[in-house]
Amino acid sequence: MKAIVVTDEAAGTAGMTLAERPEPEATGNDVLVEVHASGFTPGELTWPGTWTDRLGRDRTPSIPGHEVAGVVTALGYGTRGLSVGQRVFGLAEWTRDGTLAEFVAVEARNLAPLPGDVDFTVGASLPISGLTAWQGLFVHGRFEVGQSVLVHGAAGGVGSMVTQLAKEAGAYVIGTGRAADRQTALDFGAQEFVDLDNDTLEDVGGVDLVFDVIGGDISRRSAGLVRADGMLVTIAGPPEAQPAGGLAVDFVVEADRAQLGEIVQRVRDGRLRTNIGNVATLDDAVAAFNPTERIKGKTIIRIRP
Repeated sequence: MKAIVVTDEAAGTAGMTLAERPEPEATGNDVLVEVHASGFTPGELTWPGTWTDRLGRDRTPSIPGHEVAGVVTALGYGTRGLSVGQRVFGLAEWTRDGTLAEFVAVEARNLAPLPGDVDFTVGASLPISGLTAWQGLFVHGRFEVGQSVLVHGAAGGVGSMVTQLAKEAGAYVIGTGRAADRQTALDFGAQEFVDLDNDTLEDVGGVDLVFDVIGGDISRRSAGLVRADGMLVTIAGPPEAQPAGGLAVDFVVEADRAQLGEIVQRVRDGRLRTNIGNVATLDDAVAAFNPTERIKGKTIIRIRP
């Protein structure tokens, strides 16, 4: 099968190549998925699981990509809950070959049914961004109706999902980003916007929940904005500062079939919009992940027409 592979961690996306790889097999509790569309997060090329297996052994050349939408073509021994021919979407494991390929083997529990009225391209854009937003708000952030939420990177893949889910759940949402992102963040539902290059973040005042995707100085300064009993939730690594009287937590997104179902239902209802910036073929994937100009939104690789 055709797949994108990486062998050099230092090369980043520039080290991606299109190659022929053996088609995977569905082992126990797996399904084999014929990939129709794949999502990719550039940051995964810095994750240990991209380069080594669970025992720390080198596993290159490895196939990146963890977001998938496609059709089940085979079931591994003991696999339950899904069937051959079923449309699915979800997350491939961090330490196994991923979804930038014509086929991928995935644990069945990490996938959810993809309704027939949701395009594969949309399905592939949802798992990481949607689950990260859902878990950061409702699982780790303990969001309550009426709270104020400061969303960093509100025009990005994760931030736009956080903004929409928080707004729908009854939050007052303040988005941040670059000046050029203002209108996009407002279109996704933010009631205010802070230009991190030109505005003063501290002018926001106190908030109940900060959702941080940036880390560093922005995360440290954001901790000072969290009200007593509030939360700072981050996916940018261990927080360097704790809110006074509040909590800070970092987390890694996990696959969850029920949550995927909640997310895709909101897409079907028109309550949640994806943030897709570019769709490319597998043959053009390397160029798509090494653009000559900034692409707004997520890049999705369409493996099959």
